[in-house]
Amino acid sequence: MMRCQLCGEPAHTRSSSEISITTRERYYPRKNVNYGHTFIAHETYVRFIVTPQLVEAVLRHIQANSVA
Repeated sequence: MMRCQLCGEPAHTRSSSEISITTRERYYPRKNVNYGHTFIAHETYVRFIVTPQLVEAVLRHIQANSVA
């Protein structure tokens, strides 16, 4: 959801396409057909907040004579 820059009312994505690996172009038509406004916005990746770390798999501990 993004607000229309002309009237401030909410608009929802109708479709989108990938411009690059870090950018998407989204099409926002207004729901009010009498208004007739459609706009395009770009959504761009900026930075990582957390990056996954490579971890070694841990083997499951099996206890002999355990009761489940």
